[in-house]
Amino acid sequence: MNSPKTDGPQLDLFSQERTAQDPFAALVPAARPAPVPPPPQPLFKAPPAPPRINLPSPPRTPEDPPLRRIVLGHYAVDYELKRSARRSIGFMIDDDGLHVTAPRRAILPDIDNAIRAKQRWILTKLHERGERRAKRAERVPLVWEDGARLPYLGGEIVLRLQPAARSHCVFDAQTRELNVGVTPGLSEWQLKERIKLWFQAEAKRLFVERLDFYAPQLGVRYSALTLSSAGTRWGSCTVGGSIRLNWRLVHYALALLDYVVVHELAHLREMNHSPRFWAVVGSVYADYDGARLELRRRSHEMPVLFTD
Repeated sequence: MNSPKTDGPQLDLFSQERTAQDPFAALVPAARPAPVPPPPQPLFKAPPAPPRINLPSPPRTPEDPPLRRIVLGHYAVDYELKRSARRSIGFMIDDDGLHVTAPRRAILPDIDNAIRAKQRWILTKLHERGERRAKRAERVPLVWEDGARLPYLGGEIVLRLQPAARSHCVFDAQTRELNVGVTPGLSEWQLKERIKLWFQAEAKRLFVERLDFYAPQLGVRYSALTLSSAGTRWGSCTVGGSIRLNWRLVHYALALLDYVVVHELAHLREMNHSPRFWAVVGSVYADYDGARLELRRRSHEMPVLFTD
C-alpha cells in the first residue's frame, strides 16, 4: 500500500474541497496584519522662541566706561554700572534705561544676580518708559507762531510775537500774554530758546518761593537748588541738602509743583520711601497720592514744546 503524499498536491485538494463547500471563500481576502497607528500628535504646538529684544540703553560718550549687558528672559538689557560707598546695590530707571549703583567691593556675578532678582520690576519699568516715549512721539509739536498757547501753572498763556529792534520776553499777568520781541533774522530755534529761558527763570523763582515756604514747616534746611531737565524725573535730593527740581514743573498746576517740593524736602528727614517718609510728606501735604497720580496723568498729555 502506498503511503499518502504530503507535498503540494494535498494542499491543493484541501483548498478545492473548502471552495466547494463554501463558494464565497475565494472572495474573502487573506488576513493582513493590523496597521500600526501613528504616534499621537500634541494638541498644541509650542510657539517658536521669540527673538531677543534689546531694550533702551543709556547714552554714552567716548569718555564713559562701556555698558554691561545682561539677558533677562527674552530681553537683552544694557545698563550703566557705577561704584560708590553705598552698602547695597541700587537701581534707577529713567528714559535712558537702567542705571545700577553698587558698592566698590561687590563682584560682578553678585551684581547680575541682584538684577535678576529684580528683573520683573526692571522689565516692567523699562516697558512703561518705552510706552511713555511712544506717546510723547505721537503728540503734535507746537507751532511757534503769534497766538500759540503755552502751558503755564496748569493753565495757558498766549504767545505774542512783536517785531523789535532788541529781543525781549515779558509776561503780562493781567492779559496772560507772553510778549516776545522778534528781531530781524531771528530763527525758530532762537525763539524757542528765548522762551525756554523765560520758563526756566519762572521755575527757579517759584521753586525758591515754595522751598522757603515749606522748609520751616518740615523743620529742615536745604543748602542749594539747581534746575534739572530730565525726561520724567521731577526731583532729587542729596544728604548734603542739595535739591534738584525739574524746571518743566512750571507747566503744571502749582499744587503739583508743591507736591514735588515737599517730597524732596521730606528726604532731608528720611532718605528713603518708607512709611515714615510718607508720614513726613503727609504732615504738610495730605493728598500726596492724588498729586502723584495726577502728575503722572498730566505728563502724558502735555504738548511737545522743547525736545531737550
